[in-house]
Amino acid sequence: MDLYVMNCELLATCSALGYLEGDTYHKEPDCLESVKDLIRYLRHEDDTRDTRQQLGAGQILQNDLLPIITQHSQDKSLFDACIRLMVNLTQPALLCFGKVPDDPTVRHHFLEVVSYLQAYKEAFANEKVFGVLSETLYTLLQLDWEQRQEEDNLLIERILLLVRNVLHVPADPYEEKNVDDDASVHDKLLWAIHMSGLDDLIKFLASAQSEQQWSMHVLEVISLMFRDQTPELLVSAGQARSAQEKQRDAQELEALRQKEQAEKRSRTLQRGTRHSRFGGSYVVQGLKSIGEKDVIYHRGLHNFKNYTHDEGKAVRRVPKRKLHARDSEGKRRSALNVRLFLREFCMDFLENCYNRLMYLVKEGLIREQAQQHDETYYLWALSFFMAFNRGNGFRADLVSETMSIRAFHFIERNITNYYEMMLTDRKEASSWSRRMHLALKAYQELLLTVNEMDRSRDEDIRQSANVIKSNIFYLMEYREIFLTLLRKFDETKQPRTFLRDLVESTHLFLRMLERFCKGRNNLVVQRKRVKRKKSKGRKNPTAAETTPEELEETWGAVAEELRATSFQLSEALTEGAVPFDAASETPLEEQRTEAMVRVQDTLLNRLGPEALGLLRAAREVWPEGDVFGSADVEPEEELELLKQILIANLPRPPPPEPGMEEEDGELEEEEELESVRVSETEFNFLDFIKRFANPNVVRPYLLLLRSYSQNSPHTNHCITRMLHRLAVDLKMDALLFQLSVFCLFNKILGDPASTAYKELVTFAKFVLNRFFALAAKNNKAFVELLFWKSVGAAREMTEGYSKPGEGEESNKKAKWTPEEEDELRTLYEEHRDSEVPDIVETLLPLLSNTTRTRRQVVAQLVAMGLVDSVKDLKKQRKGTRIVLWTEEQEEELQMLFEEFRDSDDVLGNILKKVTAKRSRARMVEKLLSMGLVSDRRELHKKRRRNPNAPGKSAAMGMTEEEFLAHLPGGLTEEPMDEEEEEEEEDEEESEGEELERQAPAARGRKSWRAERESMVEKNASLRTMVYTLRQEGMSGPLLWLQNCLNRTADHREEEGLFQPVPIVPLTEENEDAMEKKSFQRLLRKIGVRAPADEQESFWRIPAQMRPSQLRGAAEVLSHSQDALAAGAEEWEQPTPGSPIQEQQQGEADSHEQRAQALRALLLARKMKQPSASAEHTDFTPVEDSDSAPQRSSEKKTSTKRSRVVLDSDEDEEDSPLTMDLGADGGADSDTDAHSAPAKRKRQRVLIDDDEDD
Repeated sequence: MDLYVMNCELLATCSALGYLEGDTYHKEPDCLESVKDLIRYLRHEDDTRDTRQQLGAGQILQNDLLPIITQHSQDKSLFDACIRLMVNLTQPALLCFGKVPDDPTVRHHFLEVVSYLQAYKEAFANEKVFGVLSETLYTLLQLDWEQRQEEDNLLIERILLLVRNVLHVPADPYEEKNVDDDASVHDKLLWAIHMSGLDDLIKFLASAQSEQQWSMHVLEVISLMFRDQTPELLVSAGQARSAQEKQRDAQELEALRQKEQAEKRSRTLQRGTRHSRFGGSYVVQGLKSIGEKDVIYHRGLHNFKNYTHDEGKAVRRVPKRKLHARDSEGKRRSALNVRLFLREFCMDFLENCYNRLMYLVKEGLIREQAQQHDETYYLWALSFFMAFNRGNGFRADLVSETMSIRAFHFIERNITNYYEMMLTDRKEASSWSRRMHLALKAYQELLLTVNEMDRSRDEDIRQSANVIKSNIFYLMEYREIFLTLLRKFDETKQPRTFLRDLVESTHLFLRMLERFCKGRNNLVVQRKRVKRKKSKGRKNPTAAETTPEELEETWGAVAEELRATSFQLSEALTEGAVPFDAASETPLEEQRTEAMVRVQDTLLNRLGPEALGLLRAAREVWPEGDVFGSADVEPEEELELLKQILIANLPRPPPPEPGMEEEDGELEEEEELESVRVSETEFNFLDFIKRFANPNVVRPYLLLLRSYSQNSPHTNHCITRMLHRLAVDLKMDALLFQLSVFCLFNKILGDPASTAYKELVTFAKFVLNRFFALAAKNNKAFVELLFWKSVGAAREMTEGYSKPGEGEESNKKAKWTPEEEDELRTLYEEHRDSEVPDIVETLLPLLSNTTRTRRQVVAQLVAMGLVDSVKDLKKQRKGTRIVLWTEEQEEELQMLFEEFRDSDDVLGNILKKVTAKRSRARMVEKLLSMGLVSDRRELHKKRRRNPNAPGKSAAMGMTEEEFLAHLPGGLTEEPMDEEEEEEEEDEEESEGEELERQAPAARGRKSWRAERESMVEKNASLRTMVYTLRQEGMSGPLLWLQNCLNRTADHREEEGLFQPVPIVPLTEENEDAMEKKSFQRLLRKIGVRAPADEQESFWRIPAQMRPSQLRGAAEVLSHSQDALAAGAEEWEQPTPGSPIQEQQQGEADSHEQRAQALRALLLARKMKQPSASAEHTDFTPVEDSDSAPQRSSEKKTSTKRSRVVLDSDEDEEDSPLTMDLGADGGADSDTDAHSAPAKRKRQRVLIDDDEDD
């Protein structure tokens, strides 16, 4: 851009800076304001960066700014402003434009800015400029932190940013066409930095503890200083070449000389004896031209071997998306004095700065205090300085910070992240590929350093190397990273240099692993397996499917095993027993039945210790109700409980139906659940190498082998060694029987300099000999050359092909005879128009072969072409097509509910009569949403005592325990969540199916309790608990709880809103009371709900409790000791119409009271008819203390009746009271009162006084 097109305001501002006269710069009075104006102009430049381009074309930085800072550095404000302006002018072009522009016009502006930056870099290659910057930085660093102002820190940061920006400017390939050992612009800049002493200040910033805030800036500057260098060149700078280097150079020179001589001999042989004008024309017989005639060749015969039909054709254009990724620019050798200075810098940096600086940078990266992609500087520094240390007399202590398992993990995580971003961010795939290459080189350098440590003379260093190798060989992520990268290699995104480093790193890793395995008899490593659980039915038989004889035999073996171990479990069994699934969406309380089923399955498999471990673990998870036994249970009692679980008929989820759930005809695919299982296994090196026997791994190796003439001898050795492992060690040479591989081998064998590639030539001859030996036996071998082969195909090629129908896959498919196919076709034609809901279910029983499954029949119908797709025969699930409820259906449901609301099985009767069939769960949800019921427990089937049951007529001859044991449901304790389990079963049952079985845990508990405990022990009543709490000094919390209940009742009467109300203790006394178990038992008995899960912290008054119930509970809490004493006489003088709450006063009184109750019950049963039993006998249903429904009792015609309350054999702690909490306590209180939420831990036998009379 010329000066005459510069903006006039910008030109005037630049003119006001000053002028240069000779070597002296004269600044204008408005110089400072002009610099600030230029900063302001740059802040408001457009997308083309016009201001930046005009200032670059005017050479403002070279002619004005640099002279100002060198000659007027004492003017602090002007110096600071000039530094700010230069930092802005020298920032990278990529930072200005965001990315390399695609638009040609914008790209032109981008290249213009780059050209101006290159001019700035050349101007900065001046010792005076860096001398001023070094002096200023040195002065600022001399200040202590308490003397240093904010402006001083800003100036330090700007100077570092300015140096970084200048070093970042790329070299101009058209201007700098220098050979090695010649000084480039970058070398001149480095030399100016060295002569000014700035490199010493950079080392000080890297090592000083008080300057750690500049660690990332320092690392950026250092990485840009060594941008064009390699560690090997710096190590050898100023030193005589070693004998090994001389030998390597001599080999390369000899290879070039042999190649040149071979070409000369070839040209001599190609030169004919006759003159070129008598070359002649020849007809090539058997080689057709474009037409029907043979090819006519117009050149000498000596050139015919290079003949190809492609001569003269236009080169086919390769699409842009298929172009191979280009390698980065190669390294060059700087001038000797620069390399010597950089070598000394590296040695000092490793000695004093490396460990500390890398630690600070790593901490910043982990804490995300750095900018995006700053980890690339860390990866570069790790690989560069560790390689320099390895070549310059290796010392492990100089790189101890980055020589750890944490470093391996950090790099492995970054490689994985870069690969994922390369796949997702396709526009920036090349940038992510370069970052991935940096991480791979860092990983390679870590391996090389560990290998170097392994050869150290120091025993401690060798031991450290063994520890590191044990860790990286043990973990699966570190072992398989190279295998994964080889399989996922993409030449369109990753350059060939990446592939070269990957191949060399893989070779090094395998060599280290092989050496590590040879020194050990067995090596245990970690293995992660993806476990797939197929959705099949359960394989193990249940207790219901097992005969009693088999159960007895199983129990005998289990009991003998447990007694042999004295009921002692190993630590592994104790820690490994997990009775619940923490990742499951099912709440923890609802997994109790599943835990019981698991214990039963373990017993059926005769794994006694495992079953006992599961039982004890489940007891710790679910201690409520002693479902899995109490905390102080004896071993023999545990044994009896296990027996009851074994013989119980536990509810299990129904097995999946064998319906066709596949889509798009994928018959063999089954639903799978994946889970990663980590285990340990013995490592086999040969098995690990087998995983490389894959075409996706072999192809990258052969792609790199194509450039064998450009590869280093070490790279060619790495390729040959891997192919040798596959072809010789694994005997899978057939993997290399591919036409492109043979073309490459032919090129190597025909290379004039083939003597320089003896290893490659020997291997190529070996593979070709093996192929021709196989071709003599297998006449299809030449056809196989056209395809890449898997391991299975390679084995078939060498060992023989399998015939159709002999494979394992064919054995899995069911075979149909022609007669069976005709039968199936006939049956299908007969029933296809019968409009049956499921034609497959109709055909299955009609087939002569009754072993056919639904899947096989559907697959055969599709194969025979009778149906188009599996979807046509997909089994319809019940209730899935009915989604919305119409008004007619809702009216029908309401009528059916009113009709059957007084029946024993409301929901079952509705399901039988309803027109629109739906599942039980959907029907329950609809009844709840319509407000017909307030809780789903109201829909449970009522269980009544059967008066005609055998043995009941002889009740007079029974003992008390025998009589009570025959009552329906018994009097044993039931678990707290029995109704919740029944609710789960209700939802899972199909339509019309009745819930006839009880919760298994309850049955096992009943039989166990019946044998274990006598019926003598009785529970205390609610008033006893209130009295006990008052004696313990909890009158205050009881009064507070009473006030909470009354306030909630008043609020619900006024607002009409019924929502759960948390009980929040605000005083320390109330908070202590809420933590006591005795107070919590009181809360459960009156209906207050405990916290449902970890997200709830407070107890709650359920929404189902009505104001009358709340006031009744509050009234019970206010009873004094006098009321408690008065209540003790209610057995002899019962209050008409109210329930009698009996308190246990002593052993003698309790026996007498039980005798009275038993006599009354037996008298009532003798006089009562079976028809009247439903009218006069009422059993309290099982109610959950957390969410019991509000039930309205019907009006009774009898005016007078008394209730005899028979307490169960439960502890005071686990037996909530069943009571009426109505507001009225008179004779007619049953009319409007509702039963309070409570569990059925006892039963009531209601006897009419009229009948007694």
